[in-house]
Amino acid sequence: MGGVLGLVQVDQSTVAVKETFGKFNEVLEPGCHFLPWCIGQRIVGYLSLRVKQLDVRCETKTKDNVFVTVVASVQYRALVDKASDAFYKLSNTKQQIQSYVFDVIRATVPKLELDDAFVQKDDIAKAVEQELEKAMSMYGYEIVQTLIVDIEPDVHVKRAMNEINAASRMRSAANDKAEAEKILQIKRAEGEAESKYLAGVGIARQRQAIVDGLRDSVLAFSENVPGTTAKDIMDMVLVTQYFDTMKEIGASSKSSSVFIPHGPGAVKDVASQIRDGLLQANTL
Repeated sequence: MGGVLGLVQVDQSTVAVKETFGKFNEVLEPGCHFLPWCIGQRIVGYLSLRVKQLDVRCETKTKDNVFVTVVASVQYRALVDKASDAFYKLSNTKQQIQSYVFDVIRATVPKLELDDAFVQKDDIAKAVEQELEKAMSMYGYEIVQTLIVDIEPDVHVKRAMNEINAASRMRSAANDKAEAEKILQIKRAEGEAESKYLAGVGIARQRQAIVDGLRDSVLAFSENVPGTTAKDIMDMVLVTQYFDTMKEIGASSKSSSVFIPHGPGAVKDVASQIRDGLLQANTL
């Protein structure tokens, strides 16, 4: 009914291109418009003003001869004040944008090594956006934003990179483990040294206490038993310590049988042997 009456509706975010007898007349904005078909006016097409997105996959190689696939995402839209250019000048907008993206990426990425290409993704995207903005503005399109979504190396290169990374991490872990073991050994050695030092201090204090105890025993025995000499007292103390030592050996659960001479004369022999041993040690 609207076509018979010459009424045309243009939706929101869309413009219509009107021609009169095949010649461009004007761009119709959203709303209702009257087109008397009897005088040759008609709508030849509609143009969306919404932002569109085009994903472009471009294969190229880097400066170090690694083939990569660069995925670029271009967001663009038609300009309302240049709607006639956008409608008439380009027959395939997506193919035109894709050609410019290929040209810029294949001119930029070969100047970079693989690692630099990952780091400088924003610079590549900026170069693509600048070139597209300059080229597409004359066709009535605006480049809203350009993103380098991904850089995919060849599968063999990716596997090699993962192996290099894994080897580096294993080497770092081995170094850390060796350093930890080194620290443990140093601490263990320091602990053993400290333990031996403290044991030596304890033995020295023990011997000093024994000497002090023997001296006190000799003095006390001399005062309480008149007529005894220091030699007699030392013989008795040595014999007493000797038998105390044998008693401790016998009380140990891991000791075997110990045979010692018995009888009154044996005590004198034991004392003589102990004294002779001490004298020989002093002489040496």
